[in-house]
Amino acid sequence: MKLRTKRPEWKSLVPLQLSRLSRKSAMRFFLFPKVQSAGQSPDDTPVYLNVYDLTPMNGYIYWAGLGIFHSGIEVHGVEYAFGAHDFPTSGVFEVEPRQCPGFRFRKSIFLGTTCLDPIQVRQFMELQSVNYNGDTYHLITKNCNHFCKDMCYKLTGNKIPKWVNRLARIGTIC
Repeated sequence: MKLRTKRPEWKSLVPLQLSRLSRKSAMRFFLFPKVQSAGQSPDDTPVYLNVYDLTPMNGYIYWAGLGIFHSGIEVHGVEYAFGAHDFPTSGVFEVEPRQCPGFRFRKSIFLGTTCLDPIQVRQFMELQSVNYNGDTYHLITKNCNHFCKDMCYKLTGNKIPKWVNRLARIGTIC
């Protein structure tokens, strides 16, 4: 008898389902505790970059500063990411943090904080998602890491680590 494991599913940002942002979602277990810095108010929420391996080969080339990675932005217990599909609609989706289907979770990186509450973050992501249609996804010029770089800067004022999208930058040179 084969046991089947339930794989997490991603949910599109369209249509809006505010019921996910109930009190229950705020009570989820976090692998990393909230980080409180000296200049941070209690209302600031940490923003994390969740990085995944796209290939098992990353285990060998990661230490040389290379790799092929997928990434998502985690805030308020929801992870937002960008992926490809064939339609001229948003490619932005949400998943449970560190559970993106099809990828192996590598690490979570603290990027900074945002003062936006869960509803405001959701509205912000919906507004930004119009710039990230699934049919415009490109491995070198507009991928999930470009999305995370853009969202991180807009949410926290900080950049993501350069190594996350290094191969795409190298691809633009060639």
